[in-house]
Amino acid sequence: MSEMVAEVYYQKFHPEGNQFHPLHFFSGPDSYTLLDNVSCASYGVNVAGIIRAPRGDGKESIVLVTPYDFINGGDYEALSLGITSTLFSLLARVTWLSKDIIWLVADSRYGDYRPVAAWLSEYHSPSFKVSDLLKCGERNTADNFRRAGTVAAALVLKVDGRSERFEDTLSIYAEASNGQMPNLDLINVVNYLAVHRQGFYVKVEKVVSLLSSSWLKIIGEIFEAVGKLAHTLNPDWNFGIPVADYLEGSATLASSLYSQALGIPTGPHGAFRDNQVDAITLKVSPRFPPDSKTRQHDFFLRGARLLEGTIRSVNNLLEKFHQSFFLYLLTSPSKFISVGVYMIAFALLVAPLPMVAASLYIEGCKALTKSTDNPTENLKSWKWLDAAKQVFALHLFGFIVTLLPYFICQVPGQHSPSNRSIMWGTTSSSLLLITFAAIPGCSPFTSRHHGTHWAVLKSVTISAAFIGLCLMSIINFATAEIGALLLVPTCLMAQPIKPALRSRRIKSMLGAFCSMVLLTIGFPVMFFAISKGLFGEGLVGLSLGGEFWTWLESLWAWKSATYLYIGMVHLPCWLLCLCILFHPS
Repeated sequence: MSEMVAEVYYQKFHPEGNQFHPLHFFSGPDSYTLLDNVSCASYGVNVAGIIRAPRGDGKESIVLVTPYDFINGGDYEALSLGITSTLFSLLARVTWLSKDIIWLVADSRYGDYRPVAAWLSEYHSPSFKVSDLLKCGERNTADNFRRAGTVAAALVLKVDGRSERFEDTLSIYAEASNGQMPNLDLINVVNYLAVHRQGFYVKVEKVVSLLSSSWLKIIGEIFEAVGKLAHTLNPDWNFGIPVADYLEGSATLASSLYSQALGIPTGPHGAFRDNQVDAITLKVSPRFPPDSKTRQHDFFLRGARLLEGTIRSVNNLLEKFHQSFFLYLLTSPSKFISVGVYMIAFALLVAPLPMVAASLYIEGCKALTKSTDNPTENLKSWKWLDAAKQVFALHLFGFIVTLLPYFICQVPGQHSPSNRSIMWGTTSSSLLLITFAAIPGCSPFTSRHHGTHWAVLKSVTISAAFIGLCLMSIINFATAEIGALLLVPTCLMAQPIKPALRSRRIKSMLGAFCSMVLLTIGFPVMFFAISKGLFGEGLVGLSLGGEFWTWLESLWAWKSATYLYIGMVHLPCWLLCLCILFHPS
Protein backbone atom coordinates (compact mmCIF):
# COMPACT_ATOMS: atom_id res chain seq x y z
CA MET A 1 0.00 0.00 0.00
CA SER A 2 2.83 2.37 0.80
CA GLU A 3 4.43 1.71 -2.58
CA MET A 4 1.08 2.61 -4.19
CA VAL A 5 1.32 6.09 -2.60
CA ALA A 6 -1.54 5.36 -0.20
CA GLU A 7 -1.96 6.58 3.36
CA VAL A 8 -1.43 3.43 5.42
CA TYR A 9 -2.18 2.85 9.08
CA TYR A 10 -2.79 -0.02 11.49
CA GLN A 11 -5.67 -0.43 13.89
CA LYS A 12 -5.55 -2.66 16.93
CA PHE A 13 -8.85 -3.88 18.28
CA HIS A 14 -10.22 -6.17 20.94
CA PRO A 15 -12.17 -9.25 19.86
CA GLU A 16 -15.85 -8.80 20.57
CA GLY A 17 -17.42 -11.07 23.17
CA ASN A 18 -20.69 -12.79 22.30
CA GLN A 19 -22.01 -12.53 25.84
CA PHE A 20 -25.72 -12.10 26.22
CA HIS A 21 -26.89 -9.00 28.04
CA PRO A 22 -30.52 -7.82 27.97
CA LEU A 23 -29.61 -4.15 27.53
CA HIS A 24 -27.61 -4.94 24.38
CA PHE A 25 -30.87 -5.24 22.47
CA PHE A 26 -31.47 -1.53 23.01
CA SER A 27 -27.90 -0.32 22.41
CA GLY A 28 -26.36 0.85 19.17
CA PRO A 29 -23.89 -1.05 17.01
CA ASP A 30 -20.95 0.72 18.66
CA SER A 31 -21.64 -0.87 22.06
CA TYR A 32 -20.18 -4.30 22.48
CA THR A 33 -18.73 -6.39 25.28
CA LEU A 34 -15.02 -7.03 25.54
CA LEU A 35 -13.76 -10.42 26.54
CA ASP A 36 -12.56 -10.64 30.12
CA ASN A 37 -9.46 -12.70 29.35
CA VAL A 38 -8.07 -10.43 26.62
CA SER A 39 -4.28 -10.41 26.52
CA CYS A 40 -1.83 -8.36 24.48
CA ALA A 41 -1.33 -11.30 22.11
CA SER A 42 -5.06 -11.55 21.39
CA TYR A 43 -5.37 -8.11 19.85
CA GLY A 44 -6.49 -8.09 16.24
CA VAL A 45 -4.73 -5.85 13.73
CA ASN A 46 -6.46 -4.26 10.74
CA VAL A 47 -4.47 -2.70 7.92
CA ALA A 48 -6.06 0.14 5.96
CA GLY A 49 -4.91 2.26 3.06
CA ILE A 50 -6.53 5.39 1.63
CA ILE A 51 -6.25 6.76 -1.90
CA ARG A 52 -7.31 10.39 -2.09
CA ALA A 53 -9.45 11.15 -5.12
CA PRO A 54 -7.77 13.66 -7.50
CA ARG A 55 -11.17 15.05 -8.54
CA GLY A 56 -12.88 14.79 -5.18
CA ASP A 57 -13.37 17.06 -2.21
CA GLY A 58 -12.82 14.39 0.41
CA LYS A 59 -16.46 14.25 1.45
CA GLU A 60 -17.27 10.72 0.18
CA SER A 61 -15.45 7.41 -0.02
CA ILE A 62 -15.82 3.81 -1.18
CA VAL A 63 -14.56 0.93 0.94
CA LEU A 64 -13.06 -2.34 -0.29
CA VAL A 65 -12.78 -5.05 2.36
CA THR A 66 -10.61 -8.15 2.13
CA PRO A 67 -10.80 -10.50 5.14
CA TYR A 68 -7.41 -12.13 5.66
CA ASP A 69 -5.90 -14.28 8.41
CA PHE A 70 -2.32 -13.07 8.80
CA ILE A 71 -1.28 -16.26 10.61
CA ASN A 72 -3.27 -19.11 9.05
CA GLY A 73 -4.37 -17.54 5.78
CA GLY A 74 -4.88 -20.03 2.95
CA ASP A 75 -4.35 -19.89 -0.79
CA TYR A 76 -7.87 -18.71 -1.52
CA GLU A 77 -7.56 -15.80 0.91
CA ALA A 78 -4.31 -14.90 -0.86
CA LEU A 79 -6.22 -14.88 -4.16
CA SER A 80 -8.75 -12.36 -2.84
CA LEU A 81 -5.88 -10.28 -1.45
CA GLY A 82 -4.16 -10.37 -4.85
CA ILE A 83 -7.27 -9.31 -6.77
CA THR A 84 -7.90 -6.35 -4.48
CA SER A 85 -4.23 -5.39 -4.52
CA THR A 86 -4.24 -5.40 -8.33
CA LEU A 87 -7.30 -3.15 -8.40
CA PHE A 88 -5.91 -0.88 -5.69
CA SER A 89 -2.71 -0.33 -7.67
CA LEU A 90 -4.79 0.64 -10.70
CA LEU A 91 -6.99 3.06 -8.74
CA ALA A 92 -3.90 4.77 -7.36
CA ARG A 93 -2.98 5.88 -10.90
CA VAL A 94 -6.34 6.82 -12.44
CA THR A 95 -7.54 10.41 -12.75
CA TRP A 96 -11.31 9.85 -12.86
CA LEU A 97 -11.84 9.19 -9.15
CA SER A 98 -14.18 11.61 -7.40
CA LYS A 99 -14.52 9.58 -4.21
CA ASP A 100 -11.73 8.41 -1.92
CA ILE A 101 -10.92 4.70 -1.95
CA ILE A 102 -10.30 2.85 1.32
CA TRP A 103 -8.85 -0.65 1.24
CA LEU A 104 -9.37 -2.46 4.54
CA VAL A 105 -7.50 -5.73 5.09
CA ALA A 106 -9.49 -7.11 8.01
CA ASP A 107 -7.81 -9.49 10.45
CA SER A 108 -10.12 -12.50 10.21
CA ARG A 109 -8.56 -14.53 13.03
CA TYR A 110 -11.63 -13.68 15.13
CA GLY A 111 -14.14 -13.98 12.29
CA ASP A 112 -14.97 -11.76 9.36
CA TYR A 113 -17.52 -9.51 11.07
CA ARG A 114 -15.68 -8.38 14.20
CA PRO A 115 -12.68 -6.60 12.61
CA VAL A 116 -14.92 -4.71 10.18
CA ALA A 117 -17.27 -3.69 13.01
CA ALA A 118 -14.31 -2.53 15.12
CA TRP A 119 -12.93 -0.45 12.25
CA LEU A 120 -16.33 1.14 11.54
CA SER A 121 -16.82 1.87 15.22
CA GLU A 122 -13.54 3.76 15.33
CA TYR A 123 -14.23 5.42 11.97
CA HIS A 124 -17.58 6.90 12.98
CA SER A 125 -17.21 7.33 16.75
CA PRO A 126 -13.62 7.41 18.01
CA SER A 127 -12.98 5.93 21.43
CA PHE A 128 -9.91 6.56 23.55
CA LYS A 129 -9.34 3.47 25.67
CA VAL A 130 -5.93 4.50 26.96
CA SER A 131 -5.92 2.04 29.88
CA ASP A 132 -6.45 -0.98 27.64
CA LEU A 133 -3.55 -0.04 25.38
CA LEU A 134 -1.08 1.22 27.98
CA LYS A 135 -0.95 -2.16 29.68
CA CYS A 136 0.46 -3.58 26.44
CA GLY A 137 2.98 -0.76 26.07
CA GLU A 138 1.14 0.78 23.11
CA ARG A 139 0.12 4.36 22.59
CA ASN A 140 -3.42 5.28 21.64
CA THR A 141 -4.24 4.06 18.14
CA ALA A 142 -6.67 6.95 17.68
CA ASP A 143 -3.66 9.21 17.03
CA ASN A 144 -2.75 7.22 13.89
CA PHE A 145 -6.26 6.46 12.65
CA ARG A 146 -6.97 8.21 9.35
CA ARG A 147 -10.34 8.90 7.81
CA ALA A 148 -11.79 9.76 4.44
CA GLY A 149 -15.25 11.06 3.58
CA THR A 150 -18.68 9.58 4.30
CA VAL A 151 -18.82 5.97 3.13
CA ALA A 152 -21.08 5.81 0.07
CA ALA A 153 -20.87 2.04 -0.48
CA ALA A 154 -18.75 -0.94 0.49
CA LEU A 155 -17.75 -4.20 -1.22
CA VAL A 156 -16.45 -7.26 0.60
CA LEU A 157 -14.51 -9.71 -1.58
CA LYS A 158 -13.89 -13.33 -0.66
CA VAL A 159 -12.62 -16.22 -2.78
CA ASP A 160 -14.37 -19.42 -1.83
CA GLY A 161 -12.52 -22.70 -1.42
CA ARG A 162 -15.03 -24.61 -3.52
CA SER A 163 -13.81 -24.99 -7.09
CA GLU A 164 -16.53 -25.07 -9.72
CA ARG A 165 -16.28 -27.49 -12.63
CA PHE A 166 -17.83 -25.50 -15.47
CA GLU A 167 -17.77 -21.74 -14.83
CA ASP A 168 -16.70 -19.17 -12.30
CA THR A 169 -19.51 -18.52 -9.84
CA LEU A 170 -20.26 -15.32 -7.97
CA SER A 171 -22.43 -15.57 -4.84
CA ILE A 172 -24.02 -12.39 -3.51
CA TYR A 173 -24.79 -12.04 0.21
CA ALA A 174 -26.88 -9.04 1.18
CA GLU A 175 -28.79 -9.82 4.42
CA ALA A 176 -27.74 -7.84 7.48
CA SER A 177 -28.93 -7.65 11.08
CA ASN A 178 -32.70 -7.74 11.69
CA GLY A 179 -33.52 -8.22 8.02
CA GLN A 180 -31.84 -5.03 6.80
CA MET A 181 -31.01 -5.06 3.09
CA PRO A 182 -28.85 -2.75 0.97
CA ASN A 183 -30.34 -0.68 -1.79
CA LEU A 184 -31.36 -2.98 -4.63
CA ASP A 185 -29.51 -0.87 -7.19
CA LEU A 186 -26.17 -1.99 -5.75
CA ILE A 187 -27.11 -5.65 -6.30
CA ASN A 188 -28.41 -4.83 -9.79
CA VAL A 189 -25.14 -3.13 -10.76
CA VAL A 190 -23.02 -6.06 -9.58
CA ASN A 191 -25.32 -8.62 -11.20
CA TYR A 192 -25.38 -6.81 -14.56
CA LEU A 193 -21.61 -6.34 -14.70
CA ALA A 194 -20.89 -9.90 -13.58
CA VAL A 195 -23.27 -11.56 -16.06
CA HIS A 196 -23.12 -9.33 -19.14
CA ARG A 197 -19.56 -8.02 -18.91
CA GLN A 198 -17.44 -10.65 -17.17
CA GLY A 199 -19.39 -13.87 -17.78
CA PHE A 200 -19.81 -14.97 -14.17
CA TYR A 201 -22.61 -17.27 -13.11
CA VAL A 202 -24.33 -15.22 -10.39
CA LYS A 203 -26.39 -16.86 -7.67
CA VAL A 204 -27.86 -16.13 -4.27
CA GLU A 205 -28.42 -18.60 -1.47
CA LYS A 206 -31.35 -21.00 -1.76
CA VAL A 207 -32.89 -23.85 0.24
CA VAL A 208 -31.48 -26.80 -1.68
CA SER A 209 -33.95 -29.30 -0.21
CA LEU A 210 -36.86 -27.47 -1.86
CA LEU A 211 -35.41 -28.06 -5.32
CA SER A 212 -36.23 -31.75 -5.02
CA SER A 213 -39.56 -31.28 -3.26
CA SER A 214 -42.30 -33.31 -4.95
CA TRP A 215 -45.24 -31.26 -3.62
CA LEU A 216 -43.60 -28.02 -4.74
CA LYS A 217 -43.01 -29.53 -8.16
CA ILE A 218 -46.70 -30.44 -8.41
CA ILE A 219 -47.70 -26.85 -7.61
CA GLY A 220 -45.25 -25.61 -10.25
CA GLU A 221 -46.72 -27.96 -12.85
CA ILE A 222 -50.21 -26.68 -12.05
CA PHE A 223 -49.08 -23.06 -12.49
CA GLU A 224 -47.33 -23.94 -15.73
CA ALA A 225 -50.44 -25.71 -17.09
CA VAL A 226 -52.66 -22.75 -16.14
CA GLY A 227 -50.25 -20.38 -17.88
CA LYS A 228 -50.26 -22.46 -21.06
CA LEU A 229 -54.06 -22.65 -21.02
CA ALA A 230 -54.34 -18.89 -20.57
CA HIS A 231 -51.89 -18.36 -23.44
CA THR A 232 -54.03 -20.47 -25.78
CA LEU A 233 -57.11 -18.42 -24.86
CA ASN A 234 -55.32 -15.11 -25.31
CA PRO A 235 -51.78 -14.90 -26.77
CA ASP A 236 -51.18 -11.64 -24.85
CA TRP A 237 -51.44 -13.46 -21.50
CA ASN A 238 -47.86 -14.52 -20.80
CA PHE A 239 -47.83 -15.16 -17.08
CA GLY A 240 -46.85 -18.82 -17.30
CA ILE A 241 -43.67 -19.91 -15.53
CA PRO A 242 -41.67 -23.11 -16.16
CA VAL A 243 -41.47 -25.65 -13.37
CA ALA A 244 -37.69 -25.31 -13.05
CA ASP A 245 -37.91 -21.54 -12.66
CA TYR A 246 -40.72 -21.92 -10.11
CA LEU A 247 -38.65 -24.35 -8.01
CA GLU A 248 -35.58 -22.13 -8.25
CA GLY A 249 -37.50 -18.99 -7.31
CA SER A 250 -39.31 -20.69 -4.42
CA ALA A 251 -36.06 -22.07 -2.98
CA THR A 252 -34.39 -18.65 -3.25
CA LEU A 253 -37.41 -16.88 -1.76
CA ALA A 254 -37.49 -19.28 1.20
CA SER A 255 -33.78 -18.71 1.83
CA SER A 256 -34.14 -14.92 1.62
CA LEU A 257 -37.13 -14.96 3.99
CA TYR A 258 -35.35 -17.28 6.44
CA SER A 259 -32.09 -15.27 6.43
CA GLN A 260 -33.93 -12.01 7.05
CA ALA A 261 -36.07 -13.58 9.78
CA LEU A 262 -33.01 -14.83 11.66
CA GLY A 263 -31.69 -11.29 11.87
CA ILE A 264 -28.07 -12.51 11.66
CA PRO A 265 -25.74 -10.93 9.08
CA THR A 266 -24.62 -13.30 6.34
CA GLY A 267 -21.23 -11.62 6.01
CA PRO A 268 -19.01 -8.70 7.05
CA HIS A 269 -21.26 -6.35 5.08
CA GLY A 270 -23.69 -6.48 8.00
CA ALA A 271 -21.42 -4.15 9.97
CA PHE A 272 -21.83 -1.49 7.27
CA ARG A 273 -25.63 -1.83 7.26
CA ASP A 274 -25.62 -1.19 11.01
CA ASN A 275 -24.12 2.18 10.10
CA GLN A 276 -26.63 2.78 7.26
CA VAL A 277 -24.08 2.10 4.51
CA ASP A 278 -25.02 0.02 1.45
CA ALA A 279 -22.75 -3.01 1.30
CA ILE A 280 -22.71 -6.58 -0.01
CA THR A 281 -20.35 -9.53 0.20
CA LEU A 282 -19.10 -11.03 -3.06
CA LYS A 283 -17.90 -14.62 -2.76
CA VAL A 284 -16.21 -15.93 -5.92
CA SER A 285 -15.83 -19.66 -6.56
CA PRO A 286 -13.31 -20.25 -9.37
CA ARG A 287 -13.35 -23.31 -11.57
CA PHE A 288 -9.69 -24.13 -11.00
CA PRO A 289 -7.65 -25.21 -7.94
CA PRO A 290 -5.60 -22.47 -6.25
CA ASP A 291 -2.25 -23.93 -7.37
CA SER A 292 -3.21 -23.89 -11.06
CA LYS A 293 -1.44 -21.15 -13.04
CA THR A 294 -3.23 -21.66 -16.35
CA ARG A 295 -6.37 -19.68 -15.53
CA GLN A 296 -5.24 -17.46 -12.68
CA HIS A 297 -4.49 -14.56 -15.04
CA ASP A 298 -7.99 -14.68 -16.54
CA PHE A 299 -9.58 -15.03 -13.11
CA PHE A 300 -7.60 -12.05 -11.78
CA LEU A 301 -8.57 -9.97 -14.79
CA ARG A 302 -12.30 -10.71 -14.62
CA GLY A 303 -12.52 -10.33 -10.85
CA ALA A 304 -10.66 -7.00 -10.84
CA ARG A 305 -12.73 -5.71 -13.77
CA LEU A 306 -15.94 -6.55 -11.91
CA LEU A 307 -14.80 -4.59 -8.87
CA GLU A 308 -13.57 -1.73 -11.05
CA GLY A 309 -16.88 -1.49 -12.90
CA THR A 310 -18.82 -1.43 -9.63
CA ILE A 311 -16.55 1.24 -8.19
CA ARG A 312 -16.88 3.35 -11.33
CA SER A 313 -20.67 3.08 -11.11
CA VAL A 314 -20.71 4.22 -7.48
CA ASN A 315 -18.04 6.84 -8.19
CA ASN A 316 -20.25 8.46 -10.87
CA LEU A 317 -23.15 8.94 -8.46
CA LEU A 318 -23.85 12.48 -7.33
CA GLU A 319 -25.75 11.16 -4.29
CA LYS A 320 -26.24 7.92 -2.38
CA PHE A 321 -28.42 5.06 -3.61
CA HIS A 322 -31.97 5.93 -2.73
CA GLN A 323 -34.24 5.56 -5.76
CA SER A 324 -34.65 1.79 -5.56
CA PHE A 325 -35.98 -0.57 -2.89
CA PHE A 326 -34.67 -1.22 0.59
CA LEU A 327 -37.46 -3.63 1.57
CA TYR A 328 -37.59 -6.65 -0.72
CA LEU A 329 -37.24 -10.43 -0.93
CA LEU A 330 -34.96 -11.96 -3.55
CA THR A 331 -36.20 -14.72 -5.84
CA SER A 332 -33.08 -14.65 -8.06
CA PRO A 333 -30.11 -12.31 -8.53
CA SER A 334 -32.19 -10.30 -11.01
CA LYS A 335 -35.74 -10.74 -9.65
CA PHE A 336 -37.34 -9.68 -6.39
CA ILE A 337 -40.61 -9.17 -4.54
CA SER A 338 -41.10 -5.60 -3.37
CA VAL A 339 -42.67 -4.39 -0.16
CA GLY A 340 -45.82 -3.35 -2.00
CA VAL A 341 -46.45 -6.98 -2.93
CA TYR A 342 -45.47 -8.99 0.12
CA MET A 343 -47.21 -6.62 2.54
CA ILE A 344 -50.50 -7.69 0.94
CA ALA A 345 -49.95 -11.26 2.14
CA PHE A 346 -49.18 -10.08 5.68
CA ALA A 347 -52.19 -7.74 5.70
CA LEU A 348 -54.50 -10.55 4.58
CA LEU A 349 -53.11 -12.77 7.33
CA VAL A 350 -53.64 -10.34 10.21
CA ALA A 351 -56.79 -8.59 8.90
CA PRO A 352 -59.22 -11.14 10.43
CA LEU A 353 -57.73 -10.72 13.91
CA PRO A 354 -59.39 -7.42 14.99
CA MET A 355 -62.73 -8.43 13.49
CA VAL A 356 -62.71 -11.82 15.21
CA ALA A 357 -61.61 -10.18 18.48
CA ALA A 358 -64.53 -7.75 18.39
CA SER A 359 -67.01 -10.51 17.58
CA LEU A 360 -65.73 -12.76 20.36
CA TYR A 361 -65.81 -9.90 22.86
CA ILE A 362 -69.49 -9.23 22.14
CA GLU A 363 -70.24 -12.96 22.40
CA GLY A 364 -68.31 -13.29 25.65
CA CYS A 365 -70.02 -10.27 27.21
CA LYS A 366 -73.41 -11.75 26.37
CA ALA A 367 -72.41 -15.04 27.95
CA LEU A 368 -71.19 -13.27 31.08
CA THR A 369 -74.43 -11.28 31.27
CA LYS A 370 -76.55 -14.43 31.04
CA SER A 371 -74.51 -16.17 33.75
CA THR A 372 -75.53 -13.62 36.42
CA ASP A 373 -78.91 -12.74 37.83
CA ASN A 374 -78.23 -9.00 37.83
CA PRO A 375 -76.83 -7.77 34.50
CA THR A 376 -76.20 -4.27 35.91
CA GLU A 377 -73.80 -5.59 38.54
CA ASN A 378 -72.07 -7.68 35.93
CA LEU A 379 -71.39 -4.64 33.73
CA LYS A 380 -70.18 -2.59 36.67
CA SER A 381 -67.73 -5.28 37.76
CA TRP A 382 -65.92 -5.26 34.40
CA LYS A 383 -65.48 -9.02 34.17
CA TRP A 384 -63.41 -8.71 30.99
CA LEU A 385 -60.54 -7.28 33.03
CA ASP A 386 -59.91 -10.80 34.36
CA ALA A 387 -58.96 -11.88 30.83
CA ALA A 388 -56.75 -8.82 30.40
CA LYS A 389 -55.05 -9.62 33.71
CA GLN A 390 -54.38 -13.18 32.55
CA VAL A 391 -52.93 -11.97 29.25
CA PHE A 392 -50.73 -9.43 31.04
CA ALA A 393 -49.49 -12.05 33.52
CA LEU A 394 -48.41 -14.47 30.79
CA HIS A 395 -46.71 -11.71 28.79
CA LEU A 396 -44.85 -10.71 31.95
CA PHE A 397 -43.86 -14.37 32.29
CA GLY A 398 -42.56 -14.29 28.71
CA PHE A 399 -40.49 -11.20 29.52
CA ILE A 400 -38.90 -12.96 32.51
CA VAL A 401 -38.19 -16.09 30.46
CA THR A 402 -36.49 -13.89 27.86
CA LEU A 403 -34.12 -12.53 30.50
CA LEU A 404 -33.42 -15.90 32.15
CA PRO A 405 -30.50 -16.92 29.87
CA TYR A 406 -28.49 -13.93 31.08
CA PHE A 407 -28.65 -15.20 34.65
CA ILE A 408 -28.15 -18.84 33.64
CA CYS A 409 -24.93 -17.89 31.84
CA GLN A 410 -23.65 -16.45 35.12
CA VAL A 411 -23.94 -19.82 36.89
CA PRO A 412 -20.43 -21.32 37.19
CA GLY A 413 -19.81 -24.79 35.82
CA GLN A 414 -22.76 -24.74 33.41
CA HIS A 415 -21.06 -24.51 30.03
CA SER A 416 -22.78 -27.31 28.17
CA PRO A 417 -25.68 -26.16 25.92
CA SER A 418 -27.71 -29.21 27.00
CA ASN A 419 -27.27 -28.41 30.70
CA ARG A 420 -28.16 -24.78 30.16
CA SER A 421 -31.24 -25.68 28.14
CA ILE A 422 -32.38 -28.11 30.85
CA MET A 423 -31.89 -25.44 33.52
CA TRP A 424 -33.76 -22.92 31.39
CA GLY A 425 -36.66 -25.30 30.76
CA THR A 426 -36.90 -26.33 34.43
CA THR A 427 -36.80 -22.74 35.68
CA SER A 428 -39.34 -21.58 33.10
CA SER A 429 -41.74 -24.43 34.00
CA SER A 430 -41.47 -23.59 37.68
CA LEU A 431 -42.16 -19.93 37.01
CA LEU A 432 -45.16 -20.88 34.88
CA LEU A 433 -46.62 -22.98 37.70
CA ILE A 434 -46.03 -20.10 40.13
CA THR A 435 -47.80 -17.73 37.71
CA PHE A 436 -50.80 -20.08 37.47
CA ALA A 437 -50.95 -20.41 41.25
CA ALA A 438 -50.41 -16.72 42.10
CA ILE A 439 -52.80 -15.16 39.59
CA PRO A 440 -56.42 -16.19 40.17
CA GLY A 441 -58.05 -17.34 36.97
CA CYS A 442 -54.74 -17.59 35.10
CA SER A 443 -54.57 -21.38 35.11
CA PRO A 444 -56.26 -23.25 32.25
CA PHE A 445 -57.72 -25.63 34.83
CA THR A 446 -59.53 -22.95 36.84
CA SER A 447 -63.15 -23.74 37.58
CA ARG A 448 -65.70 -21.97 35.44
CA HIS A 449 -67.08 -19.99 38.38
CA HIS A 450 -63.74 -18.35 39.16
CA GLY A 451 -62.41 -18.06 35.63
CA THR A 452 -63.36 -15.90 32.68
CA HIS A 453 -65.40 -16.90 29.68
CA TRP A 454 -63.15 -18.41 26.99
CA ALA A 455 -64.52 -16.11 24.27
CA VAL A 456 -63.42 -12.99 26.19
CA LEU A 457 -60.02 -14.56 26.86
CA LYS A 458 -59.62 -15.44 23.20
CA SER A 459 -60.64 -11.91 22.20
CA VAL A 460 -57.93 -10.32 24.35
CA THR A 461 -55.39 -12.94 23.21
CA ILE A 462 -56.07 -12.21 19.54
CA SER A 463 -55.77 -8.47 20.22
CA ALA A 464 -52.37 -9.00 21.90
CA ALA A 465 -51.17 -11.17 19.00
CA PHE A 466 -52.33 -8.57 16.49
CA ILE A 467 -50.45 -5.76 18.26
CA GLY A 468 -47.30 -7.88 18.62
CA LEU A 469 -47.25 -8.93 14.96
CA CYS A 470 -47.85 -5.38 13.73
CA LEU A 471 -45.02 -4.04 15.90
CA MET A 472 -42.69 -6.81 14.72
CA SER A 473 -43.48 -6.07 11.08
CA ILE A 474 -41.91 -2.63 11.57
CA ILE A 475 -38.72 -4.07 13.06
CA ASN A 476 -38.28 -7.21 10.94
CA PHE A 477 -40.95 -8.04 8.41
CA ALA A 478 -39.71 -11.57 7.68
CA THR A 479 -40.04 -12.52 11.35
CA ALA A 480 -43.55 -11.06 11.46
CA GLU A 481 -44.52 -12.96 8.29
CA ILE A 482 -43.33 -16.34 9.58
CA GLY A 483 -44.80 -15.59 13.01
CA ALA A 484 -48.17 -14.72 11.45
CA LEU A 485 -48.18 -17.98 9.49
CA LEU A 486 -47.85 -19.85 12.79
CA LEU A 487 -49.71 -17.63 15.25
CA VAL A 488 -52.76 -16.46 13.29
CA PRO A 489 -54.19 -19.95 12.51
CA THR A 490 -53.42 -21.07 16.06
CA CYS A 491 -55.26 -18.11 17.62
CA LEU A 492 -58.23 -18.36 15.27
CA MET A 493 -58.67 -22.14 15.67
CA ALA A 494 -58.15 -22.25 19.44
CA GLN A 495 -61.32 -23.31 21.29
CA PRO A 496 -62.12 -25.51 24.31
CA ILE A 497 -61.89 -29.21 23.47
CA LYS A 498 -64.18 -30.40 26.28
CA PRO A 499 -67.46 -29.41 24.51
CA ALA A 500 -66.16 -30.99 21.30
CA LEU A 501 -65.36 -34.25 23.09
CA ARG A 502 -68.75 -34.28 24.78
CA SER A 503 -70.68 -33.63 21.57
CA ARG A 504 -68.72 -36.22 19.54
CA ARG A 505 -69.68 -34.55 16.29
CA ILE A 506 -67.26 -34.93 13.40
CA LYS A 507 -67.03 -31.17 12.75
CA SER A 508 -66.30 -30.38 16.41
CA MET A 509 -63.83 -33.24 16.75
CA LEU A 510 -62.02 -32.13 13.59
CA GLY A 511 -61.78 -28.55 14.87
CA ALA A 512 -60.36 -29.75 18.20
CA PHE A 513 -57.85 -31.95 16.37
CA CYS A 514 -56.72 -29.05 14.17
CA SER A 515 -56.30 -26.85 17.25
CA MET A 516 -54.08 -29.44 18.93
CA VAL A 517 -51.98 -29.91 15.77
CA LEU A 518 -51.49 -26.17 15.35
CA LEU A 519 -50.53 -25.80 19.01
CA THR A 520 -48.01 -28.61 18.67
CA ILE A 521 -46.43 -27.08 15.57
CA GLY A 522 -46.50 -23.58 17.06
CA PHE A 523 -44.43 -24.53 20.12
CA PRO A 524 -41.02 -22.86 19.51
CA VAL A 525 -38.90 -25.96 20.17
CA MET A 526 -41.16 -28.15 18.01
CA PHE A 527 -41.16 -25.67 15.14
CA PHE A 528 -37.37 -25.46 15.39
CA ALA A 529 -37.14 -29.25 15.03
CA ILE A 530 -39.57 -29.26 12.08
CA SER A 531 -37.71 -26.47 10.28
CA LYS A 532 -34.40 -28.28 10.77
CA GLY A 533 -35.95 -31.36 9.22
CA LEU A 534 -37.35 -29.39 6.28
CA PHE A 535 -33.99 -27.79 5.63
CA GLY A 536 -32.44 -31.24 5.51
CA GLU A 537 -30.14 -30.79 8.51
CA GLY A 538 -31.73 -33.31 10.84
CA LEU A 539 -31.54 -33.50 14.62
CA VAL A 540 -30.69 -36.12 17.16
CA GLY A 541 -33.58 -36.48 19.59
CA LEU A 542 -31.49 -36.18 22.74
CA SER A 543 -29.63 -33.08 21.50
CA LEU A 544 -32.75 -31.13 20.56
CA GLY A 545 -32.60 -28.95 23.68
CA GLY A 546 -28.90 -28.24 23.21
CA GLU A 547 -29.39 -27.43 19.53
CA PHE A 548 -32.24 -25.07 20.36
CA TRP A 549 -30.17 -23.34 23.06
CA THR A 550 -27.24 -22.89 20.64
CA TRP A 551 -29.62 -21.41 18.07
CA LEU A 552 -30.99 -18.96 20.63
CA GLU A 553 -27.45 -18.04 21.66
CA SER A 554 -26.69 -17.06 18.08
CA LEU A 555 -29.81 -14.87 18.04
CA TRP A 556 -29.06 -12.92 21.19
CA ALA A 557 -25.32 -12.67 20.37
CA TRP A 558 -26.25 -10.74 17.22
CA LYS A 559 -28.99 -8.71 19.00
CA SER A 560 -31.65 -10.22 16.78
CA ALA A 561 -35.15 -8.94 17.43
CA THR A 562 -36.41 -12.43 16.57
CA TYR A 563 -35.29 -13.55 20.02
CA LEU A 564 -37.43 -10.86 21.65
CA TYR A 565 -40.38 -11.83 19.46
CA ILE A 566 -40.16 -15.51 20.45
CA GLY A 567 -39.98 -14.75 24.16
CA MET A 568 -42.32 -11.77 24.50
CA VAL A 569 -44.93 -12.31 21.77
CA HIS A 570 -45.04 -15.84 20.42
CA LEU A 571 -44.55 -17.82 23.65
CA PRO A 572 -47.17 -15.88 25.72
CA CYS A 573 -49.76 -16.09 22.92
CA TRP A 574 -49.05 -19.81 22.55
CA LEU A 575 -49.61 -20.32 26.28
CA LEU A 576 -52.85 -18.33 26.12
CA CYS A 577 -54.08 -20.54 23.26
CA LEU A 578 -53.20 -23.54 25.43
CA CYS A 579 -55.30 -22.06 28.26
CA ILE A 580 -58.20 -21.64 25.83
CA LEU A 581 -57.81 -25.22 24.60
CA PHE A 582 -58.15 -26.65 28.12
CA HIS A 583 -60.62 -24.06 29.38
CA PRO A 584 -63.25 -25.68 31.68
CA SER A 585 -66.25 -24.56 29.62
